[in-house]
Amino acid sequence: MQPPITDPAVLAGYLTDASNVPGRADALFRPRSAEEVAEVLAAATAQGVPVTVTARRTSTTAAAVPRGGWLLSTERLCTVHALDDADAGVLLGEYQAQVAAAGRLFPPDPTSRHDCSLGGAIACNASGARSFRYGPTRPWVRAVDVVLPDGRILHADRDTPIPADWPLPAWTEPGVKTAAGYFPADNLLDLMIGQEGTLGVITRAWLRLTDAPAGVLSLIAFFDDADALRAFVRRARDGARRPGRLARPGALDPAAIEYYGPHALDMVRARVPDVPAAAIGALFIEIEHDGEPPLDRWWDALVDGGALADDTVVAEDERGRERLLAVRHAIPAGVNERVVHNGMPKVGTDFAVPDDALAPMMAAYDAVDMDKICFGHIGDNHLHLNLLPRTADELARAKAIYRQLALQAVALGGTVSAEHGIGKLKRALLADMVGPDALAGFQALKRHLDPGFVLGRGNILAGPVDDAAPNY
Repeated sequence: MQPPITDPAVLAGYLTDASNVPGRADALFRPRSAEEVAEVLAAATAQGVPVTVTARRTSTTAAAVPRGGWLLSTERLCTVHALDDADAGVLLGEYQAQVAAAGRLFPPDPTSRHDCSLGGAIACNASGARSFRYGPTRPWVRAVDVVLPDGRILHADRDTPIPADWPLPAWTEPGVKTAAGYFPADNLLDLMIGQEGTLGVITRAWLRLTDAPAGVLSLIAFFDDADALRAFVRRARDGARRPGRLARPGALDPAAIEYYGPHALDMVRARVPDVPAAAIGALFIEIEHDGEPPLDRWWDALVDGGALADDTVVAEDERGRERLLAVRHAIPAGVNERVVHNGMPKVGTDFAVPDDALAPMMAAYDAVDMDKICFGHIGDNHLHLNLLPRTADELARAKAIYRQLALQAVALGGTVSAEHGIGKLKRALLADMVGPDALAGFQALKRHLDPGFVLGRGNILAGPVDDAAPNY
């Protein structure tokens, strides 16, 4: 086993993630192979030392934040072996660029794709705007190499059975886009996708690709009426090609539908001059096509649907795409500026609900009386409400509001995490969502593979020696 790094100056760069929750660690390992990962995990299990897996630290749930023990970074597992075969440490965006140069597409597109690792995306079943058409990361993974807490190295695909002595939790996921809890799998591969570095460390993946579309038409459509906006979403969604479903003939068939609420548009207005004054919401839409963009069909639909059609921003080439990117990037940039100005962290939701629950969930978001920004993946009924407290008292109130909204999403048949996972911050919400029996099943599986709760301690589940998690 390579000597650990214990220099505090080096460790300091690994002690938090995008959640900004601070951590602590005694040592850092940066293995270059699955065998070196196995050595670290075997030693940690033998000594009872907790190990936190860290990659590019883009998690918003404190999953990569260590609470003592060792850090295991996958950053040096960074080889692209073939077009559909890469190590876990490869940057997702860089990998997608190589695939695109060959005319192929690896669809998962989290916002952090240029910063996150491939293994991290698999470990939390990441998604993004294109999940509306292509689903999350799960269906695009054919196989992985994974190292278990005791140091065993396994290869898993969908023909690999789960060992008969592993206790599997009996539960059913909600019928929405979700990344919460252990997947109710019937094979070893699906069990290892989305387990957030608590059951094993993914070191290499074999991926499924598809042909890149001949062209992509992008547009931002503005609305001055919230009911008309939601009705247009229903029309665009109902006939579209989605996971497991073909497009209905003659349907609009978008590849992605994203939403910007009124406060998000206020941020955009400060940076981009194209936003009409009457707009209270907008949809960013991507339409894949065979070389002939269906502009007429979409124009007619926008006019019929009550959009501010004349103000629609359309991009058919790179120059036009840059204009749309300016609108999209203005929102997270504005949120970050507000967070810095307030001196308080944001509190952001990651809930998804069934189609018929979108309107009541949006109404609940609208009713929140606090500085806020709402945007996200409305095609999947998955919106991010960012609460922006300015004082410690407001932060406490924001966390209480967050929990009530989570309970409402669960009551509506939804999930407490659609794409970010559970990590350390959402453990209480997972318990609310799955109930005590499923949670006991998760604990039993974890205890069987990792009796000392060494790997990913504090993520998803509380361990036998775990201190209190910084829950929302």
